[in-house]
Amino acid sequence: MTDLTVVAWVMLGIAAVIVGLSKTAIPGAGTLAVAIFASVLPARSSTATLLVLLIVGDALALLLYRRHADWRTLLRLAPAVAAGVVLGAVFLALADDAWVRKTIAVILLLLVALTIWLRRRGGASPVVGRGGRAVRIGYGSLGGFTTMVANAGGPVMSMYFLAARFEVKAFLGTAAWFFAIVNVAKLPFAIGLGLLTPQTLLIDLVLVPAVLIGGWIGRRVADRIDQRLFERIVFVLTVVAALYLLFV
Repeated sequence: MTDLTVVAWVMLGIAAVIVGLSKTAIPGAGTLAVAIFASVLPARSSTATLLVLLIVGDALALLLYRRHADWRTLLRLAPAVAAGVVLGAVFLALADDAWVRKTIAVILLLLVALTIWLRRRGGASPVVGRGGRAVRIGYGSLGGFTTMVANAGGPVMSMYFLAARFEVKAFLGTAAWFFAIVNVAKLPFAIGLGLLTPQTLLIDLVLVPAVLIGGWIGRRVADRIDQRLFERIVFVLTVVAALYLLFV
């Protein structure tokens, strides 16, 4: 902690506020926090440090939106997500930082393009219509994979929930339960890989209040945001974050 400069602490604080905001209002913003943490801390350490803050944000989101979850969707996603998490843990153990960043970026950009195409087909939600199982397996496995290797599953699952045409509160409630379960399940992997240390936990302790502030801001944003604006923000933030990971 003593090696971090004032500027680094300010950047981490901003990222922590973004975590709270992403959990209670704008899910796509979470990847911006991933990018900031990776630019300030060593990439592997940043993954574990951010994971703890994400769990804090998940708890806050559950307090606000737990009653709005679509449990049928969550249960159908579970097998594919579990497989993706295991594959992600193997990839994280073998790949270097550059490969991790570029792989996540390419996956996100492909999913944005796929989701836009699915939505332009019109008619019933492609998630529950024909081909729904293949779509569910694809998004679920990629969501599990990306959340394990870089805490970047938010944009992937945001694309899935948008494809499912969830309204704002259902989107946030389903996402809250999804990531609360998945992030807690990731803790044993982070500990086993040696990523979660006493020093990362001390950094988290300092940053928790910033997560709560971000959650407070996000709660008020969610009450006022327009559905179409909400969806556009998710798309734009996902693309921006993916380009950052690809080229920086």
